[in-house]
Amino acid sequence: MSSVLIKDAMVWDGSGKAAAPADVLVQGNRIKTIAWESGQLKADGVTVVDAAGRTLMPGLVEGHAHLTFHEAQKNTDLGDIPPEEHTLITMHNAKTLLDAGFTSAFSAASAKIRLDVVIRNEINAGRIPGPRLRAAGPEITVTGGLGDDNRLHMPRDSFGIVADGVDEIARVTRLCIREDVDNIKLNISGDDFVLAAKGGMTVMREEEVQIACDVAKDFGKMVGAHARATESVKRAVRCGVDVIYHCDFCDDDGLDMLEAAKDRVFCAPAINLIHSTLYEASDWGIKEEDAADMGLRRVLESSMEAHSKMRERGIRIAIGGDYGFAWVPQGGNARDIEHFVNYFGFSPNEALQAATKVGGEMMGLDVGLVKEGYLADLLLVDGDPVKDVRILQDAARLAMIMQDGRFHKCPAGVNPQQQVA
Repeated sequence: MSSVLIKDAMVWDGSGKAAAPADVLVQGNRIKTIAWESGQLKADGVTVVDAAGRTLMPGLVEGHAHLTFHEAQKNTDLGDIPPEEHTLITMHNAKTLLDAGFTSAFSAASAKIRLDVVIRNEINAGRIPGPRLRAAGPEITVTGGLGDDNRLHMPRDSFGIVADGVDEIARVTRLCIREDVDNIKLNISGDDFVLAAKGGMTVMREEEVQIACDVAKDFGKMVGAHARATESVKRAVRCGVDVIYHCDFCDDDGLDMLEAAKDRVFCAPAINLIHSTLYEASDWGIKEEDAADMGLRRVLESSMEAHSKMRERGIRIAIGGDYGFAWVPQGGNARDIEHFVNYFGFSPNEALQAATKVGGEMMGLDVGLVKEGYLADLLLVDGDPVKDVRILQDAARLAMIMQDGRFHKCPAGVNPQQQVA
């Protein structure tokens, strides 16, 4: 069993406490011992990492992953990628996310039904690098909903499976489960990017949402939902959805429902796509006034109001979402931490917890904390992310990326081939 001693670190453990000096002993794939007075922990026959006062923290967790999304400018770009190439693209995106310090990812949909599943299996087998992945199938939508890019004269794939009515929704949910997904994704509301179903509309009927949730629970799977409209949020809560994305237009009644369910429900706003489309997409033909005309300034303002209130109510909110469009590239996912501070009123400490502790709870794994007995998914950071969360957007500041007790990025002065067994 390999052992690694990380000495003289400033440990930010994800609990919300201030960072403190400590030595950390990793044994196998778990954190064995934390000595909260640096220099106190002694161990023979181990690989030693001298942190030299740098910050040791949990690996980041992407709460709304789309590893199959790549440089898309419109939804159908994803459907046009042949499955062979799409598999390789997804594999490379998985490594990109791990290179950025994200050691876990909760998928919010795969553009093709088995892409997430195949990549998850390869990661778990140790054959390719990538985050711990809860795999999803495509987004289950209704005719005319987000993810239905068909026309009568021209069938087009994007990232959705179209199903209408209780029986068809149940069948498609079972189909995704048969193909071994971990998460089911439902598009309950629309989106201002699409023609028919806009973001303020709730287009999947309650009985359709309920049957998908019932089937998923029968098989022990989790359910995530795209839900911008306030009624779509309420419908998701009533039907037992586990992870509710966006919640931009959630009113006070919806917030009351979320607060009442806060011990079982997670939320994730996916705010960077809105921010980037408003302010950073001009090179792709979307000027700020164009994005505002689509309603995205209204979405941003409503999301700021809703998520600030959600923070005050103690509703669990994870970072992440919708990276993989051309102007929102994979690997930039840590930008969400800064957005939580600037847009939602989170303190840096709270925003970092949204990226670690909350994400770990969402994954259902012993990750997201530097804690004895937890899985050794750790980052060694050059600088103090609590003082400046933007540090985590610079992969060069990640001196070490450890996943499952093994070095993905080895700190300077340590030879990973000599990790002591």
